[in-house]
Amino acid sequence: MEFIVVIPARYASTRLPGKPLVDICGKSMIQRVFEQAQKSGAKAVYIATDHQLVFDEAKRFTDNVLMTREDHQSGTERLAEVVELLNLDDDTLMVNVQGDEPLLEPENISQVAELLFNSSAPMATLSVDIEDVEEVLNPNAVKVVSDIKNNALYFSRSPIPFQRDSMMSLDKKSIPLTHFKRHVGIYAYRAGFIKTYLDLSVSPLEVQESLEQLRVLYHGHSIKVTKACKPVHAGVDTPEDLNRVIEFLNG
Repeated sequence: MEFIVVIPARYASTRLPGKPLVDICGKSMIQRVFEQAQKSGAKAVYIATDHQLVFDEAKRFTDNVLMTREDHQSGTERLAEVVELLNLDDDTLMVNVQGDEPLLEPENISQVAELLFNSSAPMATLSVDIEDVEEVLNPNAVKVVSDIKNNALYFSRSPIPFQRDSMMSLDKKSIPLTHFKRHVGIYAYRAGFIKTYLDLSVSPLEVQESLEQLRVLYHGHSIKVTKACKPVHAGVDTPEDLNRVIEFLNG
């Protein structure tokens, strides 16, 4: 099995300006994400950015950096440009890794690539068990339910599945967490499906939930999903998140 990793790295961030360049124990965030991705066994790891400062920083430690357009409306559009720039075959397996996850576990990258490789689906992703009822109720934590063959049935910001008996009582302490899964934002694609995705009409579900992946399900395509084999660490969105990562690395 061969696959490549693409790390989109936008410079703009309202809550943490210049996020890819922030220093984390002597290395930039984008370098740490790149180095973790390299450990996954990928054939190649590419950084796709829209800003010269990020491009220059990435060139310090790799030649696999691509300058992409600033006008992309989604990460998927940026991936489509990467497919064109690299002239990838339709069957090439690509794993999209977020550029703000310096504690990314390499095994989770190879796991999602293998999940896609062993299926006929055009996409694959991961989930983790939810262990806190507040996360079940938090709309920023995207939940996912799947069928017996590991095909995603639906993604939602609402608590799914809705456990009628416990949730109707409105007693948080009575809600069992057994069947709740949080979606993890790492995706594997077949390169040819990226263009297919962009040609699909926007679905009312993705607009209402603000979740791009619902366009795939709405149009009848499959997304494989399974539990991440290694712990999933939260990404860095705020200065507080950054301090948490630094504390973790410093032991």
